[in-house]
Amino acid sequence: MKHIDFYCSKKLPVMNLYLIFQIIIVAIAATSTMTLFSYAASARYREVYKEPLLLTYLMHNFKINLSNASKNILGWMIHYGIGVFFVIVYHYFWASNIFQLSILHALILGIASGIIGIISWMIFFKISHFQQRIDFRGFYIQLFIAHIIFALTATAVYAISITVTLLTNAYFTPK
Repeated sequence: MKHIDFYCSKKLPVMNLYLIFQIIIVAIAATSTMTLFSYAASARYREVYKEPLLLTYLMHNFKINLSNASKNILGWMIHYGIGVFFVIVYHYFWASNIFQLSILHALILGIASGIIGIISWMIFFKISHFQQRIDFRGFYIQLFIAHIIFALTATAVYAISITVTLLTNAYFTPK
């Protein structure tokens, strides 16, 4: 993708300031969309499918010595931090031309992310001796779909941000 190379190949570090800002914006958009879906599924099925809340429960099980409010904030920060991590990985795939900015490749990234997410949650629940009543099967199904939504949103927002950058550079950069 030559348009990605346009701003990644300058004589700046690979993670220039614009790129960091872009990744954070993409991660916020994708994680928020995924979270909205999880909260809607949680409300629809009257189950606890809310990842930040489940992270807070895990912190209780791991006996992390923080106030409940701090655990709640940390749960949200971890959730969005994982979103940033996934977008960094996606960026690597896009910038390296391993994947294109397409719906098909977004679906592939979403499926892979969903599988990674499910395995990670299974491990977290196992090592924390999670005692809460939860429909694990339903949680994993919605988590899989949520990661596909995450990848589709990340791909769309990333593509839009590249388009804005290219147009800005083409029309507003002094010659």
